[in-house]
Amino acid sequence: MCGITGYIGYREAYPIIIQGLRRLEYRGYDSAGVVLFDGQDINLSKTKGKVSELEKKVTEGVSTKGNIGFGHTRWATHGVPNHINSHPHLSQSGNLVIVHNGIIENYDTLKKELLSRGYKFHSDTDTEVLINLIEEIKLQENCKLGKAVQLALNQVVGAYAILVFDKNKPNELVVAKLGSPIAMGIGKDNKEFFIASDATPFIEYTKDAIYLEDGELAIVKLDRDIHIRKINDDQIVNDLRIQQLQLSLDQIEKGGYEHFMLKEIYEQPSAITDTYRGRLLANKGIIKMAGLDDNLERFLNAKRIIIVACGTSWHAGLVAEYLFEEIARIPVEVEYGSEFRYRNPIITENDVVIAISQSGETADTLAAVKLAKSKGAFVFGICNVVGSSIAREAHAGAYTHAGPEIGVASTKAFTTQITLLSLLALKLGKEKGNIDTPSYQTYLQEMVQIPSKIEKLLGEDAHVKKIAAIYKDLPNFLYLGRGYNFPVALEGALKLKEISYIHAEGYPAAEMKHGPIALIDENMPVAVIATRRGHYQKVVSNIQEIKSRKGIIIAIVTEGDTTVKDIADHIIEVPETLEAFTPLLTTIPLQLLSYHIAVMRGCNVDQPRNLAKAVTVE
Repeated sequence: MCGITGYIGYREAYPIIIQGLRRLEYRGYDSAGVVLFDGQDINLSKTKGKVSELEKKVTEGVSTKGNIGFGHTRWATHGVPNHINSHPHLSQSGNLVIVHNGIIENYDTLKKELLSRGYKFHSDTDTEVLINLIEEIKLQENCKLGKAVQLALNQVVGAYAILVFDKNKPNELVVAKLGSPIAMGIGKDNKEFFIASDATPFIEYTKDAIYLEDGELAIVKLDRDIHIRKINDDQIVNDLRIQQLQLSLDQIEKGGYEHFMLKEIYEQPSAITDTYRGRLLANKGIIKMAGLDDNLERFLNAKRIIIVACGTSWHAGLVAEYLFEEIARIPVEVEYGSEFRYRNPIITENDVVIAISQSGETADTLAAVKLAKSKGAFVFGICNVVGSSIAREAHAGAYTHAGPEIGVASTKAFTTQITLLSLLALKLGKEKGNIDTPSYQTYLQEMVQIPSKIEKLLGEDAHVKKIAAIYKDLPNFLYLGRGYNFPVALEGALKLKEISYIHAEGYPAAEMKHGPIALIDENMPVAVIATRRGHYQKVVSNIQEIKSRKGIIIAIVTEGDTTVKDIADHIIEVPETLEAFTPLLTTIPLQLLSYHIAVMRGCNVDQPRNLAKAVTVE
């Protein structure tokens, strides 16, 4: 949520900033703004709405000259989405300007103190409070901007990634982080610097990046090195931790697809292959994962595994519960990060906590990780973004290597997370002696076949699109599944809700009779996952119950199924696979169904309303 992009160097800043804001649109936002310094004046423009609206406003007369500036896309927390609450925000004197991701929890107390000192506020935001607090400290302490920012942040309770500029220090930017991500790109010979919420805004300019750690402040000076220090104790950080970005420009462009979401659905065969590449040596019967291999005893001796996640990642965790308990025979609990962190959970040194997050920045999951570590548990992180907060905070972990996921609604994140979790479960099952060699080898060989089976399944896209056209205007959907495919039903319903704004619910199929069956009538489409593997006959009985009440059946079935075909209104066939791997296939048609319904309803598929890609504040 929210996006920051900034530049200081020898180029014109405006084109870089605007392009960066477009690249950050995937994060979700409701307003946008840009500020530029032309050598004399701070020129600010901001508006409610999209970056395209901001561009129109800028062309109406605001100067775009200058080699230093920054922009912001805001996802409203304090104050409604409007022009006044949009970022950037100026201090009362007009000399300081700030953009801010996150939330200042004690802003009201700080605001009252500043009001008593004569400050006036134009917006409802916590961010305007922060920039005026910085200015007040700078005046009272007669200190430089960096020191004023540091002192102000020591009075702040909350989360932030901020970028601050002082017109009286025109060759300097101050950056700070606690809880929200921020990256800095380093140009050749320190002639230019880029600052952004992630690396996508500056990938074509440099591959050298620094990710600030929590509680760090950086002073970025033109033609000089970046200086980093701790916010709470002034300790200098001597190791700049420069990373080489693996991201490429073509990965963050649509590549001929109408939407990023569709591109990412179609990328799943290659994304899954990249997830197991180098880890799965099927012909040799080997799974190699450094994060697991180096900590194998912690997993083998674990009394239980606790999985913490949110949203789609939580659904992947539910699939993993079946995998670990069946294959590795280790008890598993799956927790929402937001609930786990607040309910005083019982955690011991014998527990392994697996934290799952596509971005690696999910605030509640990150807080759960820190809580688990404080209780002595071993934490294993699974995320997609190299250098992300969860990746750094966990004791060990593994990346999914899915490539950038720009669409807000996760697709390839889900399947690559399940792929990685499957490898973990299989490795542990083999090490614990809970799976015999022939069965183990069958699993490994089948995993290698999954990408080609998804490729085949994507060939059903036109068929799914026809089904979508029939039901796109109905207000409700139900999704049913059992066993491994119950989490897929939840995920299918979530996808439809997220991008089409149709009310949808997922249930274990057997729970239908405990309430949801009352909703069944001729206007209720029910997507039922009814593959031959698992509880097939039980699901068939559930389908018959729906049909007898005139419900509409959209069934996901195994190729060649005839029983369900005779009952259902529509069937979508998926290739045969092992029961444990069926979620990797059955989720694909549900992703396509949601996508096509949303497009037909005129919804913004890649940037659905009110949603952000990474939920970095509570």
